[in-house]
Amino acid sequence: MGDSIKKISIIIADDHAVLRSGLKALLNCSPQFEVIAEAGNGLEAVKLVGELHPDILILDLAMPIMNGVECIKEIRSRGMNCPILVLTMYDDEEFIKEVMQSGANGYLLKKSADTELMEAILRIHAGRKYLNETVSQALIDMLLRAPGSEGPADDPYKKLSGREREVLRYLAKGHTNTEIAEKLSLSSKTIDTYRARIMNKLNVNKKSELVRYAIRHKMIAT
Repeated sequence: MGDSIKKISIIIADDHAVLRSGLKALLNCSPQFEVIAEAGNGLEAVKLVGELHPDILILDLAMPIMNGVECIKEIRSRGMNCPILVLTMYDDEEFIKEVMQSGANGYLLKKSADTELMEAILRIHAGRKYLNETVSQALIDMLLRAPGSEGPADDPYKKLSGREREVLRYLAKGHTNTEIAEKLSLSSKTIDTYRARIMNKLNVNKKSELVRYAIRHKMIAT
């Protein structure tokens, strides 16, 4: 008998058990891949990567205890070079940039997983980067955006992405996180993340300050 081809070992980290099961079934059907462990949060993912040394980590971003970005930074800070493929629903260009700068090797939207997942894994396993087309376009749009087209250079409003401005507008109108999540087809946890990032970028601590900011930029009627 000839030597069998070594399978690419994979850890899946996502807090949705059903999604993990689906990904595992999909990948294990291929002779190229083998899912060796699953994690429900970022902290578990860091621990498993350190113990099992997988060829690939498939990582969601919105997870409890330790989110995806924190998980990537922790893995890299420990000197672990495991290629990381982020699999998420977020297509916000600033978020994509932050994730890739944190040390991810690939970024794939969940809606594209059925057609691109295996290609993405093979690409980053070979030492290359992977961005699916939607993500690539978002980054290109950000790079081509005319300097100064969104307000004075010292205005923190310029730092907000399009999605963050959308969330800010709803927050300023008095909508709850749950209501905003329903309107944007996102989770309440995701809106929490956006809210924290908006307040950090605008350097405000209270919702009333967000409202004043939105009024000043004519995002809502007075």
